[in-house]
Amino acid sequence: MRSFIYLLIGIFFGITMFKSEAASWFRIYEMFKFDAFHMYGIIGTAVVLGVIFVQILKRFRLKSFYGEPIEFCPKAKSVPRYAIGGVLFGLGWALAGACPGPMFTLVGAGYAPILIVIVAAVLGTFVYGLLRDKLPH
Repeated sequence: MRSFIYLLIGIFFGITMFKSEAASWFRIYEMFKFDAFHMYGIIGTAVVLGVIFVQILKRFRLKSFYGEPIEFCPKAKSVPRYAIGGVLFGLGWALAGACPGPMFTLVGAGYAPILIVIVAAVLGTFVYGLLRDKLPH
């Protein structure tokens, strides 16, 4: 039953991404050229809502669907970690024209060539897993 609920949430998210043009290559291209505010508005709204929801989770000590407490563990802060990761993520996003969420939205919308990007993303994640211990964190 939970899988079905997650599937419905995913479908709703995909429709929202597609209808808001957040999965549009043109909108992503505009964003990276600083030509339009559209994507910055979507991302900014997501960040603000994320901050609000995390604060609600922390202050009211809400639990997961499984009844477990939701914990936020602090991560190590280092410039190389976020600079290198951010540059790699941004380059991949710019070259592919989609970040991970919209990639699956585009498959659902019938854009089959994005499957090449998904395979490359999965392969890149696998390679990262192999090299993780050797990378600066």
